Amino acid sequence: MMQREGERQSLGLSPVKYHGKWPFLRVSVFQEPLSTALSAVNLLMHFTGWLSFFLLVNYKLPLRPQTKRTYYEYTSLWHIYAILSMNAWFWSSIFHTRDIELTEKLDYSSAVALLGYSLILSLLRAFNVKDEASRVMFAAPILAFVTTHILYLNFYELDYGWNMKVCVVMAAVQLLTWAVWAGVSRHPSRLKLWTVVFGGALVMLLELYDFPPYMGFADAHSLWHASTIPLTYLWWSFIKDDAKFRTSTLSKKAK
Repeated sequence: MMQREGERQSLGLSPVKYHGKWPFLRVSVFQEPLSTALSAVNLLMHFTGWLSFFLLVNYKLPLRPQTKRTYYEYTSLWHIYAILSMNAWFWSSIFHTRDIELTEKLDYSSAVALLGYSLILSLLRAFNVKDEASRVMFAAPILAFVTTHILYLNFYELDYGWNMKVCVVMAAVQLLTWAVWAGVSRHPSRLKLWTVVFGGALVMLLELYDFPPYMGFADAHSLWHASTIPLTYLWWSFIKDDAKFRTSTLSKKAK
């Protein structure tokens, strides 16, 4: 493939996709070395973000006197989010290392699962849903759709165009939800949240605007991987701020 691209370049022709994918320069076992490395960094960012959140809510913030549990009502939901995020970036790293049918499906399925859960979480936080029954009612239709979509991709057709539309819609809805909620609720860390939201919306354009890899390494998708690293740091910072804010509010009411 790269030999063919070398011949095309010598003729002054632009790069083309092969089976829907750009040609990359391979480094050792890594088919897309830059995307692999950046996926691993994103995984690390989520791990360190989750670890600092875990230490904050369990050891630094006050706990409920009777149950010794956290005041923050969304603690368990963020733990699940962290697991799904690390899982998604793990399979992203594996897929960009070795692109075969299995790793591709695991990468796409993990990303869809994360986006679907993130959408649920944004709605639960925005509408301040606390009891389990209401949370299930909110989550059920989205979970049903996401599960059906993942099954469709894995066992019927891995439709790249349709999957992109589904992911963009889910991402757009949750970004809009967070942006509106931050303004309406006048959250003390709303500026930080807005930065993540608008930054996320901008970098999403890299997934929509495709271009061939520069020097055989950096394409639009790899740049998207790079841009999510600082946003992830800021995102977990907001999550910790939200935990502090809710804990302070609830602990004062309990006195």
